[in-house]
Amino acid sequence: MLVGVPREIKPYENRVAITPAGVHEFRKRGHRVLIEAGAGLGSGFTDAQYREAGAEILDTAEEVYARAEMILKVKEPIEPEYRLLREDQIVFTFFHFAASRELTEAVMRSRCVAIAYETVQRADGSLPLLIPMSEVAGRMSIQEGAKYLEKTHGGKGILLGGVPGVRPAHVLILGGGVVGSNAARIAAGMGAQVTILDVNLYRLRQLSEVMPANVITQVSNEHTIRELLPSVDLVIGAVLIPGARAPHLITRDMLGLMRPGTVVIDVAVDQGGCIETCHPTTHENPTYVVDGIVHYCVANMPGAVPMTSTIALTNATLPYALELADKGWVRALRENRELLAGANVVHGRIVYPGVAEAFGLPLSDLQEVLGQHSML
Repeated sequence: MLVGVPREIKPYENRVAITPAGVHEFRKRGHRVLIEAGAGLGSGFTDAQYREAGAEILDTAEEVYARAEMILKVKEPIEPEYRLLREDQIVFTFFHFAASRELTEAVMRSRCVAIAYETVQRADGSLPLLIPMSEVAGRMSIQEGAKYLEKTHGGKGILLGGVPGVRPAHVLILGGGVVGSNAARIAAGMGAQVTILDVNLYRLRQLSEVMPANVITQVSNEHTIRELLPSVDLVIGAVLIPGARAPHLITRDMLGLMRPGTVVIDVAVDQGGCIETCHPTTHENPTYVVDGIVHYCVANMPGAVPMTSTIALTNATLPYALELADKGWVRALRENRELLAGANVVHGRIVYPGVAEAFGLPLSDLQEVLGQHSML
């Protein structure tokens, strides 16, 4: 198969979808890899390294999209890329369709095969391709939160871990999944007082057993959130409903419960956000203030640490990408239920429930779509 890797063009996105080591694995299987010139530079990988691994370097994204049977990306295609997508071309990347009707409709028009990293799911419910980036984003959320709590960045002027005789910051984490647990570990390690909220009591029991003493757990509900907000200094939004929009757990009126200079970081912003007043920002302009509350809502947080993120992402995605290349998308989806869950939009039809529900659009049966394609 011809596998194409274009350069990411989303602002301040420095990751790339494959490392030279990943290229080597494709070449071992007999596949050809097309890399857009300069695609890996932001992550520390040169064109020469890709050539040495066996890739062909192309000058433009247009060439990559025109020739490749499968496109590997990191972030969802944006407007300049919509016209490059082709019918029956596999596009394997983070899509987060439920956050953008424009993207969803553009991919439907292209009639490509859109397989989303974020909904590939194991039998135990875990999301193997989202996990590494969630780990990065969770840890980064505390790093960024500590910075924006500084007075020079609009925060309260609080040191996250405090000092002897002075209380540490109170960090509230909404969601006890991968993002939330990673955020809690870093915040606790820095000496903060941490509260994790989640609706899953079993998960809270797990967390209480492994987290340090300065982390407490509580069941999440609106009453508890309202009760805690006046005392918090940093809020991390870490809610995930796979493939669907995140619910708003903090509404506009709740901002008034927090003291000016409180920082909110909505890691769920690429799925619509779990804080009503959040909207996507960039690494160039990461924050804005609403009612005295500092909002940090960068939709591609791991893009700020691309060397770590690219290697972690390739470690996770490569086995699935190789299977798609070895078998083709129809056979790969039929034989791998984890990949089957990743199919979101196929030949202009939405096949993932959360995407259809987000926009009130028709949902097609994926098995029926696969059957129709098999008969072509």
